[in-house]
Amino acid sequence: MYVVQDTALTFDSKKFAFKYATIYTSILAVILITPLIIYVMLLLQIDKAKVELSLQEQSKRVISSMQRYNNKEKVYHFPRYKEYKTALYTNQYEELFSSLDFEPTSFSEGFYIVDNHHYFIYPLPDKYYFGAKYLLVSTIHTANEIYLFALLTILAILLMLFIFSLLLLKNFSAPFEAMNQQLDNFIKDSMHEINTPLSIINLNADLFANKHGDNKYLRRMKSASKTLTTIYDDMDYLIKQGRVKHTVHSIEMGAFIQNRVDYFQEISNLKNIEISTDILSPIQYDFSKTKLQRIIDNTISNAIKYSPDQSTIEIKFHKEDEHIIFEVKDHGVGIENVEKIFSRYYREDAAKGGFGIGLNIVKDIIDEEGITLDVESTVGKGTTFRYIFPRNLIK
Repeated sequence: MYVVQDTALTFDSKKFAFKYATIYTSILAVILITPLIIYVMLLLQIDKAKVELSLQEQSKRVISSMQRYNNKEKVYHFPRYKEYKTALYTNQYEELFSSLDFEPTSFSEGFYIVDNHHYFIYPLPDKYYFGAKYLLVSTIHTANEIYLFALLTILAILLMLFIFSLLLLKNFSAPFEAMNQQLDNFIKDSMHEINTPLSIINLNADLFANKHGDNKYLRRMKSASKTLTTIYDDMDYLIKQGRVKHTVHSIEMGAFIQNRVDYFQEISNLKNIEISTDILSPIQYDFSKTKLQRIIDNTISNAIKYSPDQSTIEIKFHKEDEHIIFEVKDHGVGIENVEKIFSRYYREDAAKGGFGIGLNIVKDIIDEEGITLDVESTVGKGTTFRYIFPRNLIK
């Protein structure tokens, strides 16, 4: 049973455009923002130089005020400024006067920054200016305007690049989307056209066998028909993948597996391959029949396909540590690249036929359902597929 969903099967131009617009924007952003960062760094250096220059000029104003002081006056009113704080220190760094609200970190001549406090140390001549040795002038300053400018500029660059890239790639992908839609429609129509004659072949082969008896030619025809049916089922699953939700049923696993083994018996008989079974029953399991059939059919059909004539295939289904395990072992050619066999369209031996989509479908299913798959293979000796099903769905 299938429940149709709204998920699109065909090429998604929006997803394609969004993905590659993000990549394209990231690359261009690095290229364009790097000069901006250099420019901002220069602005920060210029800003720092301006603050330092203003502090030096303010120091000169304070010194000029002290020079104008008449020693006959008993009290010297130290100049105070709204934007600047000042302080006088002896050569022992003792404070003579201070309007500061922070502690200086150094008394050497030069320009310093403590948090947002920018200050300049100016050395004074000995025995002048009330015995002071150092004049400190500070101001609070931030470069927030520069950082805000940089942030807004970067955001504007990213936004414009992304919008431009998105529109460009969306228009660029439109012909591919149309072509993909046509191909998708062609495949769907082809599958529909194949299904009818395939059903007629299977039905009439059974009717002919019932009426005239079985023979080797009829067995070959039925075997080929079943092989074609397996490929058809894979294609049908692939087309509906992402569009349909497969209904979960309570399945008697042993009986279901035995049924699929019986289905492939005619195909194995043509190669004189013996299928040995050790199937535990009954075990009820909540699973999609469609997905389970794709796992079993592809595993068994591959075992038959890559096994030599007059060999044996061992199929087991049992419980182990509260898990249920489905295992198919053949004594065939083995697999050279185990890590590649689940890639779509990959085939170890093109001469064996097929489209290379069966195990890719299996991989998608086991990833979706949390099934663990162990593959053991030795070239020239055979392969074992071992599926470990999650125990939480066992009844």
